[in-house]
Amino acid sequence: MKKAVVVFSGGVDSVCSVSFLKKKYDLYGITFVYGQKASMEISAAKFFAKKLGLKQHKIVDIGFMKELYGDSNVLTSTKRKIPKKFEYSIVVPIRNAVFLSIATAWAFTINASMVVYGAHTGDKNYPDCRPKFAKKIESAFNLGEIDGIESKLRNSVQVWSPFIEGYSKSELLEKGQKILGDTIFKTWSCYANKKLHCGECESCQNRKNAFLNAKILDKTKYLN
Repeated sequence: MKKAVVVFSGGVDSVCSVSFLKKKYDLYGITFVYGQKASMEISAAKFFAKKLGLKQHKIVDIGFMKELYGDSNVLTSTKRKIPKKFEYSIVVPIRNAVFLSIATAWAFTINASMVVYGAHTGDKNYPDCRPKFAKKIESAFNLGEIDGIESKLRNSVQVWSPFIEGYSKSELLEKGQKILGDTIFKTWSCYANKKLHCGECESCQNRKNAFLNAKILDKTKYLN
């Protein structure tokens, strides 16, 4: 079976992506600690890595990025408040590019043929979630290993996301819920550093709307 490396946050999008890819690929998860406020997502990632039977799960500490990012965004800044609806302050500069670079290095090392991240059609406000970006960075990665690929020492890598296939967050939920059942409510979406989902941040609002659109009763425990 072919191998795929998944950028695995423990959120709805990455967990559901794994749920419907696991029949076709041996999956290797990689979770990043980059100074984000939402530390609960790390616990969720560990739980689902075992639940979904990932071949390996690596938690990579790149906490130095918090210092580099400074107060450029609300997800790593200790000074800025998280907004209740989308503002560009939520965008962490080329976060997915950083994650995908490290994930792809691992993919080339283990001869995986795909690198996956959970971007979907609802992520259109985030430049590094768009299919155009994914295709460009895929081309750059393969160019960076072209000699190894042409000599058959490396597999070429496809950068894949649900967005590329036209999947929405609610469609991902539908697919994931069929496999995970109520366990899906253990995924973590909230931007805040709390024990329960705050229910107010943009990510919590997107989660609520996705369950609503998927016609799945949302059993997530929210503070609000």
